[in-house]
Amino acid sequence: MSKKINDLINFADSGAKVERYPTETDRLVQGMPEQNNTLHFAVDEKFFAGEWGAEVGCWKISYTENEYFHILSGKSILRDIDGNELTVVTGDKICIPAGFEGEWEVVEPTQKIYVIYEN
Repeated sequence: MSKKINDLINFADSGAKVERYPTETDRLVQGMPEQNNTLHFAVDEKFFAGEWGAEVGCWKISYTENEYFHILSGKSILRDIDGNELTVVTGDKICIPAGFEGEWEVVEPTQKIYVIYEN
């Protein structure tokens, strides 16, 4: 099926609603960070694109999906299960493969644009 200009999604005016929610308590490592998500685009429950953010805190992560993200603002630390760290800041563009486990620590409130493909 051919798509047209009206089928394109511009995040700036998509009309998607921001959802705010607490980090799940069983995943918390430090703090009680509120997270936010704006889902702008989804296809077949496998492909998603949107904006996500969180307040200062740390929680456990376990990726079943492949994700590309671009940090819009803030500073976070990704930590794998061996304790290796990667600090991500405004402008960074990262891919996380399915199977990655560790922690996400928000040092400064962070916002990102993400694209996810669920296996």
